[in-house]
Amino acid sequence: MTNVIHAQALEKKYGQHLAVDGIDLKVERGSIFGLVGPNGAGKTTILRMLVDIIRPTGGELTVLGETPSQSTAALRQRIGYLPGELKFNDRITGEKMLRHLARISGPVDQVFVDKLAQRLGVDLTRPVRALSKGNKQKIGLIQAFMHLPELLILDEPTSGLDPLMQREFLALVREARDNGQTVLLSSHILSEIQHAADQVAVLAQGKIVANDNVANLRLASVSRVRAIVAGITAEEARMVLGGVLEDVSAEATGSGELVSVEGMVRGQIDKVVKALARFELVDLSIEEPDLEESILDLYARKDAQR
Repeated sequence: MTNVIHAQALEKKYGQHLAVDGIDLKVERGSIFGLVGPNGAGKTTILRMLVDIIRPTGGELTVLGETPSQSTAALRQRIGYLPGELKFNDRITGEKMLRHLARISGPVDQVFVDKLAQRLGVDLTRPVRALSKGNKQKIGLIQAFMHLPELLILDEPTSGLDPLMQREFLALVREARDNGQTVLLSSHILSEIQHAADQVAVLAQGKIVANDNVANLRLASVSRVRAIVAGITAEEARMVLGGVLEDVSAEATGSGELVSVEGMVRGQIDKVVKALARFELVDLSIEEPDLEESILDLYARKDAQR
């Protein structure tokens, strides 16, 4: 697969502050790629460099085979961009605004625009100033999707949307991928990335601390183990399992005949299962960490390395 976005040692500095610190990034055609990180991690700065709103101070960057800072309006027409902060002309209706933007973006099927508005539940005949934050966000999504761009760059796309509309947005993103389009979205809503993205880059303080598919990010982190065992005291359980579980705890249940054990395991769980096999195992659950737990663990490890 070809790379729609390719960044190498990409850097953006504001005075002495390094907002993006030498990142390498590849986004494959026909994929959904997620950028995850807290506010200030560098997500928006990266997206703005991709569409040439701001320019890098170092490194190399290509988008759809072109260098954004040297490209023409033709490249912009191949991209659907939703900024993190929308600024619309409040005096006109959503319909008039989208028609104006369509003249800039390139050929747009009005029937498709109407279908998008219907799916997202927004009335395009109303003045933009009369719309809620969520409905303004829907118009922003429509203008990004309406010309069927090769590449969608979406900054915090579900901001202001209710849960039902968030699900509809995720459906739109998956349909775009199935249509051969590429989607790059940034978010601090981790479930959004977890359910949509094929690949995820985790940002912390302008650096990528992890870059992998969602499944591998989970495996690289910790899992929570809960077990109930018999024929052993809580102290004995802590001694035996302390070598294979982190933050292990063990206490007798109300009856005193069983011991409840809980702890965390990093990576493979084979060693934990073998340790538990020494006991009479009454119950066992191993919870796969979600992406949020994985990312928090990555942040913690990053801080510990400083």
